[in-house]
Amino acid sequence: MHRIGTPADAGRIGWVDAAKGICIVFVVMMHATLGVGESMGGEGFMHVVVAFAAPFRMPDFFLISGLFLARVVDRDWRTYGDKRILHFAYFYLLWLVIQSLAKIGSVSDGTLVGFLEHLAVSLVEPYSTLWFVYMLAIFSVVAKLVRRLSPVLVLAVAAALEIAPIHTGWFLLDEFCARLVYFLAGWHLAPALFRLAEAAVARKGAALAFLGVWAVVNGVLALTEVTVLGATTTLAALPVVSLALGGAGAAAIVAVSALIAGTAVGRPFAYAGAHSIAVYLAFFFPMAATREVLLRTGVVDDVGVVSLVVTLAAVIAPLVLERIVRHGPASFLFERPAWARLGPRRRTVAAPAE
Repeated sequence: MHRIGTPADAGRIGWVDAAKGICIVFVVMMHATLGVGESMGGEGFMHVVVAFAAPFRMPDFFLISGLFLARVVDRDWRTYGDKRILHFAYFYLLWLVIQSLAKIGSVSDGTLVGFLEHLAVSLVEPYSTLWFVYMLAIFSVVAKLVRRLSPVLVLAVAAALEIAPIHTGWFLLDEFCARLVYFLAGWHLAPALFRLAEAAVARKGAALAFLGVWAVVNGVLALTEVTVLGATTTLAALPVVSLALGGAGAAAIVAVSALIAGTAVGRPFAYAGAHSIAVYLAFFFPMAATREVLLRTGVVDDVGVVSLVVTLAAVIAPLVLERIVRHGPASFLFERPAWARLGPRRRTVAAPAE
């Protein structure tokens, strides 16, 4: 397979990393922008970008996360569990403790009992921004269990869950129903997505035309508010429409990523995508610190500019930290150590009869 935007001797696929990078930037942008807006009591131009990305931000992230599932889903439970379940469980538990310790006063009233109760609750209700990592482990289990079922049936059921108005108040269940279809689509539709990436590069004019139409339609639907049953929402969030826009957004991100992979524009996104786990796990700290510094000093008073600076700091700082600790004793922060891996099953050799 030709690896778009990737040197021939590289082990990664350039456009996939670029897509992951775009997604992680949008995710960080959302948290940074909404946090700044709340703290400053207003909105800026970055709020428009966040609203525009809402229909496809998380759908694309889950879709890209399922792209290579076919490579491992048929392996034995031990091997698969190590790569797709224990992997995410390790990082969730580790960073649950790290983030909770950083906010121990607010999560536990500063008491040991309260802290332990918080950790226990976080095992069934994902904590803060770490919910995505938690959900990937759950989706990986589901994929393994349904691997022998018809892909059409599996995707149809998952699509029905996304379309259905499921709002139980239990965050884990609600997000499970809303996001499962995209993870499974990444798995089952991976060949088509790779062909789409190739087609975007081969037919740049058509790809750009599609992106132009998509941007207009997505923007109109994402930025138009409506009132349904007394609740204010957007056209993009309506049942069926949200699924369609999630799929269209996935195609758009694939096309954009294929077009920019290997270029000066695409390389920073590809680097961020190749180390997206580090950004996702650690962006909370530089985001909060940068926001606090800017608000306290008052050097910038524009909500949009502050949001942009906080976003950049929250993306770049974890990448720098990952680079620093990569080969040191703190590498366990972003790389699972040997003790947290399931090694190959040992074969027992029968002892000769006496």
